[in-house]
Amino acid sequence: MATTDYDSRGDSRLAGQQDGSIWLDGDVLACACPDCGAPMSIRLWLLLADCFRCGASVELTEEQQQAARRLLEAKQETRWAETRAAAAAIQPTAARRKTPKPAAPAAPKRVDPKPPPRTPPSPAHPAGRVPAALAHRGARVRIRRTRERGLAGGLFGDLLHNLPAWLVSLVFHTVAILLLGLWMIEPPEQSLGIFLSTGLSYQDLPGETGDPENLANEAFEFDDAGATDYQSVMADMLGANDEMAEMAKMDVDVPDSIGRMPSLEAEDMAKLPPAPAGGMLSGRDPALRASRLRREGGTSYTEAAVGRGIEWIARHQNPNGSWSLDAFSRTAECHGRCDGGGRVHSDTAGTAMALLPMLGAGQTHVEGQYTTAVFNGLRWLTYQQGRDGDLRGEGGGRMYAHGLAAIVLCEAYGLTGDSRLREPAQKSLDFIVKAQHAQGGWRYEPGEAADTSVVGWQLMALRSGQMARLSVPTPVFALADRYLDRAATDRYGSRYGYLPGREPTPTMTAEALLCRQYVGWPKDHPGLLGGVDYLLENLPGEGEPNVYYWYYASQVMHQLGGEPWERWNARMRVVLTGTQEKKGHEAGSWTPRGAFAPEGGRLYMTSLAVCTLEVYYRHLPLYRQEVLDEF
Repeated sequence: MATTDYDSRGDSRLAGQQDGSIWLDGDVLACACPDCGAPMSIRLWLLLADCFRCGASVELTEEQQQAARRLLEAKQETRWAETRAAAAAIQPTAARRKTPKPAAPAAPKRVDPKPPPRTPPSPAHPAGRVPAALAHRGARVRIRRTRERGLAGGLFGDLLHNLPAWLVSLVFHTVAILLLGLWMIEPPEQSLGIFLSTGLSYQDLPGETGDPENLANEAFEFDDAGATDYQSVMADMLGANDEMAEMAKMDVDVPDSIGRMPSLEAEDMAKLPPAPAGGMLSGRDPALRASRLRREGGTSYTEAAVGRGIEWIARHQNPNGSWSLDAFSRTAECHGRCDGGGRVHSDTAGTAMALLPMLGAGQTHVEGQYTTAVFNGLRWLTYQQGRDGDLRGEGGGRMYAHGLAAIVLCEAYGLTGDSRLREPAQKSLDFIVKAQHAQGGWRYEPGEAADTSVVGWQLMALRSGQMARLSVPTPVFALADRYLDRAATDRYGSRYGYLPGREPTPTMTAEALLCRQYVGWPKDHPGLLGGVDYLLENLPGEGEPNVYYWYYASQVMHQLGGEPWERWNARMRVVLTGTQEKKGHEAGSWTPRGAFAPEGGRLYMTSLAVCTLEVYYRHLPLYRQEVLDEF
């Protein structure tokens, strides 16, 4: 690492132009591009440096991070030193104020034989006037006193001294009456709110949606198979004509069988009520988030990876507000530069998976850096919802897609309190309840016999609804618990298979154990403790990634806490931050590798990886006292 010198102005000069050197260009951190040698601007929060000549993007080493921080600290210290020197130059010297001059030797006293005769006042100095020398001396005294007391204090004191008594009394009593009136007025009640922000750098690129002219026109179709008829929504709540016109502008086909939800328009943002306070989602509040990150084992590397991942997701949004699992690279921002499209076509699932990590970082359509991207995504989802709350959409997502989308709507409503989202979120939960199999689970279609994978997403959606204070019938959890009993492969419930009677796998065990935690298993349940031991035998590794497993297992371990969580987290955070792409247009994403990754593709892999790295604050732990006090 090259050393750095500072001049008198606090600016740095690069001592040696070798690779890895860090310098300050004004207030901007910079380094040399390893590819073309051009200066690269450094985004210290994301731990990245970007070259605007060749497009390279590199991750800072630990030595470079330390050098950058030393530069900033030295620059700040130089500025403080200049400020202190300037302040000292304009202050009166203490010795000049306090040390009296030495007295001159006294002259011998002269004795006049008689006093001189008293003369009348000179015409130049009539009686009653102060001589000019004395007047100047009095002015100097007032100036000195004003300087010692301060200009404002001196002028204010003179003003008060010269004011008539009746005017002082009038001002005093007027102020007293105003204060008494304000004290007697009762302020209106205000509910507590969650103040949302993000830890992402202000230099990050905003979410962009691309140019529609560069994309192929695709129609979105929907299948109502298995839908349950609900009572029609009142006509004055639909706004069908306006929203159909909006859909027409976005080149989206809307079948007659699809119902409309209340309009989600940007001009209504000022009407939003305060968000519900507290609960499992309050860890995303910036007042709690930073402290929880440090306390629960997160680092600057995990937060930088979260910021990069969300930035990559935002830059691959379709013009109509959706995201695609299989066609995300066709946006104008990407234009085919990213590979890894998924095999499954489901824009509902893709949109939900893109919004999950954004909401997990406190990014909503009301607060945050990506408000436009989140707003357009939520609006697209509500446009796809049927009258009965169905969010499955077209393609292969089915109940997977519905569960993911229901989680998004419930979390967005719970974080913002936006009343326009309450009905879509509630209806999505009602659809899940109606789709439950008689024996307690869910699968691809409503009413189909269950599998553990689909059960997990539906239960998480129902719990998200409870966190948002929406209505969820209690018996639905008891029925789901019965299915999990049948899917367990041992009598304690410590291992689970994909279907009842199948062999156990770490992935299904992690998903089932998280469901058990949310339906009420205590921290010391034998099945939970035995399952955690089983998961610790399958720690994250770089050989064959399984982000689906890591996503659920990280939540199980974090909910439990203690030594199992510390062991898991020590491996998980290193593997995930180490496998994130750092260069090129794919920087910030994760290459789809491992189980289930080819089906979902790069967007799926990135979404679950970011959500896993948000585990420190995404949901408050169930077994901690601060959460128990809120429920």
